[in-house]
Parts: sequence; structure tokens; C-alpha cells
Amino acid sequence: MGNSSRITERDGLRADARRNRERILVAARAVFAEHGIDAPMATVARRAGVGVATLYRHFPTRDALVRATFAEQTEICGRALTDALADPDPWRGFRRLLETVCELQRQERGFPAAFVAVFPDSAVDHARVRERAERDLMTLVRRAQAAGALRADFQPSDLAVALLSHCGLVNALPHDRAASRRLVAYLLQSFRADAAHGALPEPSTLSLRGFPLPADGSREQRPSGA
Repeated sequence: MGNSSRITERDGLRADARRNRERILVAARAVFAEHGIDAPMATVARRAGVGVATLYRHFPTRDALVRATFAEQTEICGRALTDALADPDPWRGFRRLLETVCELQRQERGFPAAFVAVFPDSAVDHARVRERAERDLMTLVRRAQAAGALRADFQPSDLAVALLSHCGLVNALPHDRAASRRLVAYLLQSFRADAAHGALPEPSTLSLRGFPLPADGSREQRPSGA
């Protein structure tokens, strides 16, 4: 009977801990969307209805909390890039990748900052994943250009500019899905090879590594290549 009571008590504690963790993650998504990923941890704890000590037991650092909060979105991005590379139609793969990332931007306004942030306690792993993603993206771009679908003068910085433009839209109109979808459609049409009529201005020096974040409490802009 004593062992049974201890097991029930232990299971109850685990269930309570799981509920606290879920409450924290739900609160973090809301707080990061409103105030950016540098919002005070105490704000997240208050929104979750837990103590700060409880929050830190689950997530010892801010970066651990940010990673956990957007783990699903990060996984979706990685899977979308893998699927795009596997698609026999490189333009379709490119289009679906952009649509997926932009939809994540719209659904989770805190995600763009997490997407480009460098997490100090996993900097090496983060850099390795980022470099692989950049190589895969360039492979996809070259395939789409070789197929005659993506304009030959498309540059990687154009994608960063497109994502920044869309990020600005969803920050201004967070509930207007129609505006988001229409902007993405305009961008995709402009990227088509058959839309290339005349030379473009010089490309931006912007890259995903130096993606400037909106002035809403998110992390400060990092220099390109940082």
C-alpha cells in the first residue's frame, strides 16, 4: 500500500510538472509574439501562472525556453527544406518552402526572431545546422534556376528581403491572412524567370544571418555574417 501511494504521488508530481511545462510554453508563445524573445522571464512566468523558480526548473536559460517554445516551428522549417530538395519540380519545392516559412511567420510572430537568433549555449550546433540549411537552400536555388523557373539574377539576399517584408506585414496586420497570402503570391510571381524584364538594381547585402528584427523588444540586429 505504501509503495502504491508513493507511485501515485510520483505520477501526480510528474503530471503536474508536465502541465506547468505546457502552460509555460503556451505563455511564452504569447509573450514573445507581443514583446519579442527578449521579454522578461518573469513576464512569461506571470502569464503562465507559475513562479519564476518553476520556470527556471524547466528552462534554465532564456535560450532553452526560446528553443523549446519554437521547436515545432523549427522542425517544420527543416522538414520543408528537405521536402523541397526532394521534390522533382524545383520551382514547386521553392514555392512551398517560402509559403511554409511565411505561414509560420504569420502564425507565430515571435518565430522570426528565434529563427535567426544564435543561442549561446548551443552555438556550435546552431551554426552547423544553419550552414547546412544555407547549403541546401543554395542547391534548391540553383536547381530552380537551371530548370528555367527561377530568375537567373535571383540572389539569396532576395529571400531575406522577402521574409523581412512579410515579417513587417504580419507585425502590422497579424490577423489578416489574406494580406499575407497575397504578398507571398506577389513575391513568388516576381521571382519567376518569365517575370524578368530588364536588369534589377544591385542586390542587398542582407542575409539570413544578419536579419534585422522588428523593434518590438526582439533582439537587436546582428551584422551580416555574424
